[in-house]
Amino acid sequence: MPDDAAVARDAAEADAAFSHPAVKPDATAAYGEHPDQVVDFYAPRGDEFYASRGDEPGPAPLVVVLHGGAWRAPYDRQHITPFADFLARRGFAVANVEYRRGSSIPAQGGAGPVAGRWPETFDDVAAAFDALPALVREALPSADPRRTVVTGHSAGGHLALWAAARHVLPADAPWRTDRPAPLRGVVALAPIADFRVAEEMEVCGGASAQLLGGADRFDERLPYADPAALLPTGIATTVVQGRTDIVVPHEVAEAYADAAAKAGEVVGLTLLEDVGHFPLIDPAADACAVVAEEIAQLAF
Repeated sequence: MPDDAAVARDAAEADAAFSHPAVKPDATAAYGEHPDQVVDFYAPRGDEFYASRGDEPGPAPLVVVLHGGAWRAPYDRQHITPFADFLARRGFAVANVEYRRGSSIPAQGGAGPVAGRWPETFDDVAAAFDALPALVREALPSADPRRTVVTGHSAGGHLALWAAARHVLPADAPWRTDRPAPLRGVVALAPIADFRVAEEMEVCGGASAQLLGGADRFDERLPYADPAALLPTGIATTVVQGRTDIVVPHEVAEAYADAAAKAGEVVGLTLLEDVGHFPLIDPAADACAVVAEEIAQLAF
């Protein structure tokens, strides 16, 4: 169990990350009929990365963002809009994807599948990525889809890794694709990337098992959902993780990197000292600048 000091630090970091007002997108487009099946688009607002690399400004790399929140309904894309805007101000075009999540936590009067929905959460992420090329052409003409990087935080980090691994899903998976997604890479931020380790560590109150429909369905559905079981992908992947994260401890990221190595794939693992869970998406934190640089290394 984390000590009182660690809990207090995590709370302070969360408060700081959530203190930024939501940033309205430049455009929003639907990829389905459900209210949660939407993508917000942010046009690039700066050219710092181009200048730092001696490049001329032009069509901007596209960063697809998937928010976290343990796949639970109270946590939607609004809390990550300051991070999306931060990336846009660094010269990226940004697509912030919403998706269906579970019900409210019991303390909020919720019942049923608390973390995520099976199969709807996965249906939505797959549908969003399938629809993105056309949506980007219409809503974000300043983007260069040929230089797409996917990023996500926490549960969204899981979904980012999963979206990049659809071509290695079991043959009977409805979300499987015939070929790898045309991505420059994935930058997963404190991802729930190894479900067995996450459950052993009781990450987010057993959210991984809840996402898969409970303990009775966990083993059956694991091969369809767990990034650690969907390797190698052949897509460049970096995990950025705080060493003092008590929400998704660094052991989860390390287990995923180990699984990748055993599958013959190298996954970059950037461990940040004295950084917890939330600074990775806090525009005011130094860790957020590190994240932007990791994305840039893949995109440019």
